[in-house]
Amino acid sequence: MEKNINVSSEVGRLRRLIIHSPDEGIGKVIPTKAQEWLFEDIIHLDTMRSKEYDLYVKLLLYFLDYDKIHGAITDADHPMNSRNYYKPDKEEYFNSDKVVEPQYLLSEILEHRDVRNRLVASVCAYEETSYAIQDQLLELPSKILSRTLISGIMPDGTMIFPPIPNFIFTRDIGIVVNDYLLMNKPAKAARARESIITKYILFNHPAFSEYKDNIIEITETEDFFLLDAEEQEKSKITMEGGDIMTIAPNHLLVGVSERTTLHAASRVVQLMHEKGIVEKVTVIKIPAKRAYMHIDTTFTQVKRNMWVMFGSFSREGIKKERHGVLESLVGDSKNEYKLDIKQYIKGRDYSDPITFEYLEDLLDDISQNDLKSEEPTEFIFSGNNEFPYGRREQWTDSCNVLAIKEGVIIGYDRNDKTTESFRKKGIEPITAEELLRKFDKGELMPDEVENTLILLPSAELSRARGGSHCMSMPLLRDSLFN
Repeated sequence: MEKNINVSSEVGRLRRLIIHSPDEGIGKVIPTKAQEWLFEDIIHLDTMRSKEYDLYVKLLLYFLDYDKIHGAITDADHPMNSRNYYKPDKEEYFNSDKVVEPQYLLSEILEHRDVRNRLVASVCAYEETSYAIQDQLLELPSKILSRTLISGIMPDGTMIFPPIPNFIFTRDIGIVVNDYLLMNKPAKAARARESIITKYILFNHPAFSEYKDNIIEITETEDFFLLDAEEQEKSKITMEGGDIMTIAPNHLLVGVSERTTLHAASRVVQLMHEKGIVEKVTVIKIPAKRAYMHIDTTFTQVKRNMWVMFGSFSREGIKKERHGVLESLVGDSKNEYKLDIKQYIKGRDYSDPITFEYLEDLLDDISQNDLKSEEPTEFIFSGNNEFPYGRREQWTDSCNVLAIKEGVIIGYDRNDKTTESFRKKGIEPITAEELLRKFDKGELMPDEVENTLILLPSAELSRARGGSHCMSMPLLRDSLFN
């Protein structure tokens, strides 16, 4: 039987994923609430949709669902040129089973009265709406109700609860580990409704019915509720998908960051081994700072032997950050860029993990030993490792790229120095607009694209602090070892 869900690497040929196009709720974010809702700035929604995310969707459709999109660029009457093609509640919606929209999946499960009743009750209880609002929601058509539960906006424009603008970052709602689904447990209240909605989709939609027993929820320990507030803060479990990477069939990476706690990482290690899902789990502790947020904001994979990473976390970068102070006086504990990297292997005593001193050592080990690369491991650095561009471009997601397949990745066009570094490694840049034009005119087929960095316009998208890696939840990738 053909698998619908299986991810065993970061760079195997991408076949199916979940994305959420920017919804109207994003256009309701105001300056005084932006940071609480985890945005750095307010977004011009129409620009984000029509001039940036629009190209992201079309690129994904060309690579994953060619027949759905071919001819759209040059045919003014093609459905994909409608301003409504990305809206699941509109007739023009593209509705691909390869590039999947959670809002559409949500609308389908809301057709079932029992699911509708339970989900609306769950959301209304969490958002503390009135009973009258709950009754109104229950009477909405499924496609409209789906839109309202996500955007917080009723059909008449009334705002009944906050938007969930971070839902465009579908990486964080869950991660596929081989043929298991690992659900998130968000650190911030602004993302709680995403988690509720995702849970209902995964447990109730037919697309996931064969995987119900493979859905893993990370929960608090039994005695957590008996702890006082201070103890709870120290031992709470929170986890987001940007800190999880299925890097090889036998190997999972887990970040400990601003959003994912040590207790969550520990629980993941134990569950992965208990269920026999992977042999190795490597925990990477990075500084708990907004600038880094998740591990995928500091490194992602380009090919089995190539990575893009934040230079300050590199071997040389860590030395430079000491600013000339004697190492014997400073010590690693005083260096905020020093990472703590420990690898736990099934059957090996957890008190004796394998330790990696530098991130490059771990990534090289993955490339050479887990992924069996026949070529030396190479690194591309944010901002070409030039001051101050390394930090500037890491902030605008230079290290956060999505691999369509080995060597073909989507990144942001604004990170000029990083693009220069990609070119030096033989990865040639092309704008999303130019590549789509070539596809549409038949000058190039998606399967013919090799060693290419596709540059996505990003003036508005980058304000939301997430790149193409964040904006994707891969469901199915080809194995690297077929």
